Amino acid sequence: MKDIENYSLLAHNTFGIEARCSRFLEYATQEEARQVAALLRSDKRPLLIIGGGSNLLLTKDFDGVVVHSALKGIEAVPGEQGCCYVSCGSGEVWDDVVVYCVGHGLQGMENLSLIPGDAGASAVQNIGAYGAEVKDLITDVEAVEIATGEVRLFSNAKCEYAYRQSKFKHAWKDKFLITRVVYRLRQAGSYALNLDYGNIRAELERRGIGHPTLGELRQVVIDIRKAKLPDPQTEGNAGSFFMNPVVSRAEYEQLAAAYPDMPHYTVDEGHEKIPAGWMIEQCGWKGRTLGRAGVHGKQALVLVNRGGATGSEIVELYRAVQRDVLDKFGVEIRPEVNVV
Repeated sequence: MKDIENYSLLAHNTFGIEARCSRFLEYATQEEARQVAALLRSDKRPLLIIGGGSNLLLTKDFDGVVVHSALKGIEAVPGEQGCCYVSCGSGEVWDDVVVYCVGHGLQGMENLSLIPGDAGASAVQNIGAYGAEVKDLITDVEAVEIATGEVRLFSNAKCEYAYRQSKFKHAWKDKFLITRVVYRLRQAGSYALNLDYGNIRAELERRGIGHPTLGELRQVVIDIRKAKLPDPQTEGNAGSFFMNPVVSRAEYEQLAAAYPDMPHYTVDEGHEKIPAGWMIEQCGWKGRTLGRAGVHGKQALVLVNRGGATGSEIVELYRAVQRDVLDKFGVEIRPEVNVV
């Protein structure tokens, strides 16, 4: 277990923001998570639980305790009717979990390839991409309750998953240290692959692939992401900064009348999802810079650190983008990133 005072968080946020915390605690086993919980019960300073830092914007030094999971391990257990339950330590890198599943012929995670972050954060954030969401794979989340040190097991239903939301982000915020996440996958070929989101099918056709394997679909998703998203190692960012807004059918129809070319995705009979990146681009922000922060030139949904930007500069940029989108479309776009 790590317990470090006055700790730099530079290596723990993909925006590349230099900030420090008063205390840093890291657990690598379930028992260490219980020990961390005991320490937190006696330390009354503010608490920040982080994963890979890929969904985090630090605006200043954190005068409190930061907790991180380094709990590793992936275990697959055969289940009923061709299913397989994959149990992962919360500190496992998410894409390593995807690699494991694809490599073992387990279907369900391939569209979520190359999403940054840790497995534990997947259960908090309900990560999603290219028509898939992790809530459709999670069966259980194991966590240590900070107040008692008890190990709890939560079913998918109890986590109350929604678009980029879970109970861990709201009612259970800062109350649990996630230790393991269990996902339910199926053997490859059990059902049709998800090829209809974005330009996946077009890219497969361009490569002459009619019936992709899990590995081929994963590679296409990776290549599409790399072509659109900057590498945090060269240009600090947190991936998609804003959530795609979901509007009522009536509101969508009003917007569609004014903007016939506006892309959209049906959520249910009464709601449509509109790509925030498209609206940001229509407002002229794509590729623009404000101070040392900017909007990525290939994907307007991504805000980037041009070099040496502070968290406050990123905040100034995202609020300016928010205002312009609201003024033009009457739609509020909200950060997907946790601003601290």
